[in-house]
Amino acid sequence: MKATARWAGAALFLLATPLHAQIVVVPRHVVGAAIVSDIVADRQAQRDARQTPYAAPGYGSISTAAAARDACAEKALHQAGPSSRLIGSARASTMSTGWEVEGVVGSGDGDIPFVCSVRNGSVSGILLK
Repeated sequence: MKATARWAGAALFLLATPLHAQIVVVPRHVVGAAIVSDIVADRQAQRDARQTPYAAPGYGSISTAAAARDACAEKALHQAGPSSRLIGSARASTMSTGWEVEGVVGSGDGDIPFVCSVRNGSVSGILLK
């Protein structure tokens, strides 16, 4: 009878262990999981930034000429400085993988022409002349 009680005790221990693990929340495990989650999110954001370094925030994937024109104009204004303004309207022409946008921004230094390319749905480069 003593051996049977020992086996019953061992079986009860094995059955109780997973239940115990599901019920008990250890604070250091919760904190560790939160830290790991933040690290994973930061690394994903870094990977996304490397894949589309010139992506215009708020525009998502650029799929029309008007969106390409607006995104490039915003990038050119940002690079020209806070007191810059768009002179006229930017012109978007079609390329095989996207658009090429040309326009002029005015700043304290005078009028600055710019050329911008949109490839595969994002701004891939901008040049202020």
